[in-house]
Amino acid sequence: MMNMKAVGNSPTSDPAPQGAEKKTFSNILKAIRSRLAWKLFFSYLIVVLVGMLVVFSAAESAIPSAFDRHMSAMSSMMANRMGIERGLEADLFTSFRSAFVEVLTLASLAALLAAGVVSLFVSRQVVAPLRAVMLASQRIADGHYTERVQVGSRLAPDEMDELAQLGLSFNQMAARLEQTESMRRQLIGDVSHELRTPLTTIKGYMEGLIDGVLPAEAETFQQVYREADRLQRLVDDLQELSRVEAGAYPLHLQPLGVAELIAAATARLNLQYEEKGVKLEVRLPPGLPPVLADENRIAQVLTNLLGNALQYTPPGGRVQVSARLQDREVHIAIRDSGIGIRPEHLPNIFSRFYRVEKSRSRAGGGSGIGLTIARHLVEAHGGRIWAESPGPNQGSTFTFTLPAAVAPVGFTP
Repeated sequence: MMNMKAVGNSPTSDPAPQGAEKKTFSNILKAIRSRLAWKLFFSYLIVVLVGMLVVFSAAESAIPSAFDRHMSAMSSMMANRMGIERGLEADLFTSFRSAFVEVLTLASLAALLAAGVVSLFVSRQVVAPLRAVMLASQRIADGHYTERVQVGSRLAPDEMDELAQLGLSFNQMAARLEQTESMRRQLIGDVSHELRTPLTTIKGYMEGLIDGVLPAEAETFQQVYREADRLQRLVDDLQELSRVEAGAYPLHLQPLGVAELIAAATARLNLQYEEKGVKLEVRLPPGLPPVLADENRIAQVLTNLLGNALQYTPPGGRVQVSARLQDREVHIAIRDSGIGIRPEHLPNIFSRFYRVEKSRSRAGGGSGIGLTIARHLVEAHGGRIWAESPGPNQGSTFTFTLPAAVAPVGFTP
């Protein structure tokens, strides 16, 4: 019974090593699949092995005919002297074939070894930049936005190879992420300041009313209302920016007169312009075609641009609104005689939370996102918006385009 039990258990002990071998083989395959360097290495080796197989096959098929040709030539020269027996010819062929295979095998092994070393070197050269990008991306994911990879090439971008271009693109992406993070921090600081100032004022007035230091008069309540209204504007701007960037708003496009759009926008701000002493002019040529636009959204764009011009134009200055037709688009321009914009600021003027003059913007209650909202709304209409300025204290011009609803008479595209 004991022997039977032992015999019965002996087959069950064999699958364990087999299972371990399968697991080891599976781990090896998994390691190869997960490593680009090993993939490249084995791909090179496969190419070399296929080349060796082709060489061996070609040699095997070519040896008999080549040997026969050379032996027939030698037989004709040596027949008169010594003759060649058939057995000797067979022995010569066998020796020749063995020597040829031996030499070919040694040469192939040397080639395989050299190819393996070169393949390993090339694989590491290819994988090293990719690994650097992977490690840098992990650090950026952890919040280290200053991380960059070494491109290692001083060539122009169009002359770089794919790996160098990948590194360059990665660095550009990292720079944009760093800029976005910087703007996010700037936003937090700006919003905190914008919220703190009116809240402090409101709290001070309310404490004065509670303690009886301030009289409960209309002027006191009006000041509290103005500060609360300032808070409301900031919240509305942030909410509107979130909506326009997400495209979460419908556009009700219809033909609209340019003169009517500008007149409605200027009417909203006429009183503010008069209070500050800034002259507002509108100059429109006759015969402008209507534009295809959403009335409320374009009114918002005009209001933002006119308000921005008023904010940066000192008393006694002038703001002019004009329009013209060009290439089936209506160009609407708002030109002011204000503080102007430095050339280095122009490319970023429509970026989120970007402010040219932080102190002046903050003092005026601006949130730094009105122009960003205007850009998104104009682009949603299929138009463009840009800013121009000769320099500081020389004014600036903001221009945006809208598609014409109908082609004017005599217009040829």
